[in-house]
Amino acid sequence: MRRHRFAASVLTAVGALLAGALSAGAAPPPSPTPASFAPEQAAKGFWTAERMRNATPLDVIRATPGSFRAPASPAVEETVVRPTAFPQAGGPWTGGGSVVKTSGRVFFTFQGRTASCSGNSVTSTNGSTVMTAGHCVKYQGSWHTNWVFVPGYDNGQAPYGQWSATKTLATDQWAASEDINYDVGAAVVAPLNGKTLSQTVGAQGLKFNGGYNKAMYAFGFPAAAPYDGSKLIHCSGNSSKDFLFSKDHSLGCNMTGGSSGGPWFESFNESTGTGLQVSVNSFGYTFLPNRMFGPYFGPEAKAVYDKAQAS
Repeated sequence: MRRHRFAASVLTAVGALLAGALSAGAAPPPSPTPASFAPEQAAKGFWTAERMRNATPLDVIRATPGSFRAPASPAVEETVVRPTAFPQAGGPWTGGGSVVKTSGRVFFTFQGRTASCSGNSVTSTNGSTVMTAGHCVKYQGSWHTNWVFVPGYDNGQAPYGQWSATKTLATDQWAASEDINYDVGAAVVAPLNGKTLSQTVGAQGLKFNGGYNKAMYAFGFPAAAPYDGSKLIHCSGNSSKDFLFSKDHSLGCNMTGGSSGGPWFESFNESTGTGLQVSVNSFGYTFLPNRMFGPYFGPEAKAVYDKAQAS
């Protein structure tokens, strides 16, 4: 427990708090809380293009207030990513394929503020399951409300619609104590226009207990500088295991706040844009820029996925 508390004090979650709006606070209460929540349905017309563009990326558990610095990277406008670029430290995805439809931005209300993360449509029994980070559904003891998933988000536009959550879930470990090792969440979304999410945009497969040190592709919609949340960004490279304070995967990547919850794929096919999801963007260390960490999809992640797809 002491190790986990120390780790939390030095982590910069790329998706945990409103950037610049809140300073590091006290640790969440240790008392267990339910691992799922039925959020209020998003009010019709609430998530306008302007409101989506202005949603603040969740991004800081800071060692000290003001210690977060966005990783240095080239200007987004000057970065042209070719699909065959591997490794890739971060830039717009130009390869097309299924990932441009299954991945999207997540929007919700947190402590009265509009905020954003990322997520991905996955194969499921109900055809309506989105995987994301735990802190993208619950943070500081509170479940987010007004939660929607916007697959294929394009600079304020929702080409495949806005999908409202009927239930959001997190691993038991995240729900109880917000343990960074288990920063995995999911959402079940309501049908839209008579169709399920997977019928509309497709879905990516998942893999659990797949081990470490794999070639990975990470995707998300970072909205903190130098990015602006307007487009799908990706990183790729050979991953490793965090040798510091967590059990997470580690990948060279300059994505920033708002990318949290975006999918990590193993066995990713650049031509088809498909792969097996094995993690999500979760956090970065303040003292180790340009590196992203994602939770290991073990039995805990599978349990929350199974609960979601059975809902």
